[in-house]
Amino acid sequence: MDAAAPGWRDRVRALEALITGTAGGVARAHVWRAPVIAAFFALLAGLPGMIALPTLDRDEARFAQATAQMLESGDFVNIRFQDQPRDKKPIGIHWLQAASVEIASSVEKREIWAYRLPSLAGAMLAAAACAWGAAAFFGARGGMVAGAILGATLILSTEASIAKTDAALCGCITLAMAALGRLYGAARGEIPVEGKTTKVLLWLGIAFAVLIKGPIGPMVMGLALLALWAADRDARWMRKLSWGWGLVLIAGVVGPWAMAITVATDGGFWGAALSGDLAPKLTGGHESHGAPPGLHALLTPLLLFPVGLLLPAALVAGWRGRAKASVRFALAWLIPSWIVFEALPTKLPHYPLPLYGALAWLMVAALTEPLGRWSRWTGALLSLLAAGALAAVALWAGAQYGGQEAGGWALAAAILLCAAGVAGAVGLLISAPAFAILSAGLLGLLGHAVLAGGVAPRLDALWVSRAVSAMLDDSDLDPRDGITPGPVAVAGYAEPSLVFAVGTETILGGAAEAADALRKGQPALVEAREGAAFRTALGKTKAAPIATIHGVDYSSGQPVAITLWKPQNPPPRPPAEDNEP
Repeated sequence: MDAAAPGWRDRVRALEALITGTAGGVARAHVWRAPVIAAFFALLAGLPGMIALPTLDRDEARFAQATAQMLESGDFVNIRFQDQPRDKKPIGIHWLQAASVEIASSVEKREIWAYRLPSLAGAMLAAAACAWGAAAFFGARGGMVAGAILGATLILSTEASIAKTDAALCGCITLAMAALGRLYGAARGEIPVEGKTTKVLLWLGIAFAVLIKGPIGPMVMGLALLALWAADRDARWMRKLSWGWGLVLIAGVVGPWAMAITVATDGGFWGAALSGDLAPKLTGGHESHGAPPGLHALLTPLLLFPVGLLLPAALVAGWRGRAKASVRFALAWLIPSWIVFEALPTKLPHYPLPLYGALAWLMVAALTEPLGRWSRWTGALLSLLAAGALAAVALWAGAQYGGQEAGGWALAAAILLCAAGVAGAVGLLISAPAFAILSAGLLGLLGHAVLAGGVAPRLDALWVSRAVSAMLDDSDLDPRDGITPGPVAVAGYAEPSLVFAVGTETILGGAAEAADALRKGQPALVEAREGAAFRTALGKTKAAPIATIHGVDYSSGQPVAITLWKPQNPPPRPPAEDNEP
């Protein structure tokens, strides 16, 4: 063997130099390349789940069903789930979903992936914007790494697969904060002067964030500006953010719908949104989602997987580099809003997602200098713990809710996730953090793809609405086929995913409504706990059970057994009208 041949350590060092941009002779990347590569990482991370996951209860199904009703009714102002107003969030995500369904599918097909396209696009925008903002401070390669880190995180790639607001909101806020960061860096003289386009992107990001989820975007921006003012003792640069036309732009984006919904509901939307959705989250654990302060911090290493291994180094880099514009801005973006989310009584894991771009910036800042022993060992431990926890969940879910096929996919996911954790830990321990983040990121991306696209869709016991829809179709009792009178009446099971699967007119009632539907010749679905009351309500009406599916309603944690009933002597259908002249 040639003694001069490079060993594995030399190859790792060469890869380190290539990733961090310290290798000689490498041409500078074009300004657009870092955002595009980062968006591609987010696409790869979110696409498997977006395509393969069945409709999720309860939020996703409610959002998708409300959008479907907009397309069915032509009313693009009011937000409704069946006949109930959903006066909770602004209209933005529904408009985006309606557009994606019209372009890529149709409302009749009820293909949930089409409703998820805006979420996937939002995740890609978040990764691209993170890269664009970071590139101004850390160079093109540093920007690419920051965007890829954000795109690969478990929380963003998961939200990219779900048809609700959070990935799109993250994209808008990250765009706004990346633009604000560039303007701050230019005001501090650490990067070249930014033009009007950057200001336009700032205000567009805030405007669309408001249209998607109300005050969260302005809150993150406002708290960051206050933190910078407190740290710098100077707010003169903020006067040059073009507040006048920026606020006009926000009003132009949000105002038309705000006026329309005010007229349509006689102002009722705002009262319901504030008192029925926002206020309970500020005063208590809304919808049983209460938790003490510190939960978000506790979950962060897991939600950052496979890149959470750099979290300790990022915290150290934040403290040491707090005088630099890039780090100071990231801290101002991160800390004040994080404190607010921790202080809120209502907590869900995705709430701090719009702040994860700041963590990505701090991780890249950490890569610009050697990592200390504490950062490396703590990061290695976090990598192993997070990988082990996710692998255990995959194996448990496959065994608990799936069959043999799910178990095989779960084993493959567990192997890939553990490999990601080990690769990241080893890379840190040999002082090769860029290699660690690359190897852990790629293996983690594969592991998440297998988990979301292979394991989760095969957990058949959890996908009750999918099984019920298939049961109706196999029995030729789906009213959407035009053969059986509808709608379907359901007793004892009221998850919104069933409404999305079976149709807007689905009757979510009790035993009496199910019995009445059978008398009219309509099919009925009866959960076992309503069985006795249903038979009493049925009386002498002749009906026959066709099939029963068993599963678990994961929203309530209860096992369910739903039986499909068919009328034995349906009433005769009225003759078709003769329309010939």
